Amino acid sequence: MHMIDLMGLLLYFAILLYIGYRSARKTSSSADFAVAGNKIIWPVLFATLAASFLGGGASMGRAGKAFDEGYAFMFAASAFPIATIIAGLYIAPRLKRYAGAQTVGDIMAHHYGRSARLLTGIFSLIFCIGILGAQALAIGTVFNAILGIEISTGILIGMAVVLVYSTAGGMWAVIQTDVVQFVMLAVFLPITMIVGLDKIGGPEALIAALPSEHFSLMGDYTPLMFLSIFIAFLLGETLVPPYTQRALSAPDSRHARIGYSLAGGFGLLFYAVSSTIGLIALVLYPQISPDQAMPELIRDALPLGLTGLVLASLLAVVMSTADSYLNSAAVIFVTDIYKPFINPAMSGKQQLWIERGVNLAIGLGAIVFALYATSIIDALLLSYALWAPTILLPFIFAVLFRIRCKRAGVAAMIAGALATSMWKWSGLELEALTGLTPLIAGVIVNIVVFTLVYQFLNAAPDHNGKNAPIQPTHS
Repeated sequence: MHMIDLMGLLLYFAILLYIGYRSARKTSSSADFAVAGNKIIWPVLFATLAASFLGGGASMGRAGKAFDEGYAFMFAASAFPIATIIAGLYIAPRLKRYAGAQTVGDIMAHHYGRSARLLTGIFSLIFCIGILGAQALAIGTVFNAILGIEISTGILIGMAVVLVYSTAGGMWAVIQTDVVQFVMLAVFLPITMIVGLDKIGGPEALIAALPSEHFSLMGDYTPLMFLSIFIAFLLGETLVPPYTQRALSAPDSRHARIGYSLAGGFGLLFYAVSSTIGLIALVLYPQISPDQAMPELIRDALPLGLTGLVLASLLAVVMSTADSYLNSAAVIFVTDIYKPFINPAMSGKQQLWIERGVNLAIGLGAIVFALYATSIIDALLLSYALWAPTILLPFIFAVLFRIRCKRAGVAAMIAGALATSMWKWSGLELEALTGLTPLIAGVIVNIVVFTLVYQFLNAAPDHNGKNAPIQPTHS
């Protein structure tokens, strides 16, 4: 890398650290660390959400899958931004009914009790660390492709920066850095696509250079495979803790609805850009590994001075997701596990410093996870199996229909987790026998158990017209 490009990259890191320093001065309570004081208006909410869920999987992972399989994976994975739009219209606004809520666990406890809070905290924590590990792996991949350093060293460098500003400034730092990162990815990755298309002779040359299957809806997928991937992305990351946390950070339901829905729409456009970059890389560099598709195009095709900026934007894409999951994991552990079950009497100041300490510890754990993950997308799909079959559907039922039934919520979460684990690790070849992936099997069991237990107990929805406020978990 030329010195000019390297200076651009270093400047980007310096800006992130400065934001962390300034944000630390504004973060004086757990509410500041967790939900930025509930002051995030919709344009900022849109930017931070878009930056958060368009991470390593949506950028390099999507480009790598397009490199391997064409646009088919993009079409299947578009289920996630579609789900985000739907959640923005119908669920995110309702989350603002829960006064004082900071986590999914706060809402689950309101509807399903303390046991549901604990289970939600445990499953959410494992999920967030898994996704964070995938982003850490993506950071290392970028450093390796651009600077030629070992992936493990890149993971350590990039995650060190994320740990510093997110630990110091909490959600204030995460959101402010996300806005910077959103601007960078929204500008520079489309520029990369345009430069790459020009290098191969335009869109017509791209179409002519590749088999027609690369541009078809399902490519080489069977209908069942396509549907399985679609459902995995439809449910796997919908309303996960960092995104729910963003909606809870909004001042009211209007800001939550607009910001959340716009982020989903932007995701559809971004998926098309990153997948097209993967196809361009296939034409230009057919011998590279799929996960290197986007970094290789940036390193080779862009002119001097622009390479450093686009590298910074690629790191921005990944780091913006990493910081979100890191902050969320720390808040989940303290709010849903440590304070209610271990140390209920701790003060607000103690809670803030414990959240910072946990933020640092979880970041280190995610680095270890990243060193053992073999693929960004594989790491994401593994983590998705821990969310949808356990928490997602009881959470949606609670918010949409105001169901309050402790046994139904807890039973569904445990049954979904057991079914998913059996499908994935029992060695019984259940996926081959039934045609159901572990995630889909877990979701089916989750729904069935929830419905049966709820109907058996003849539980009634809360018809008060409004949910009772949740007591804040901070002091």
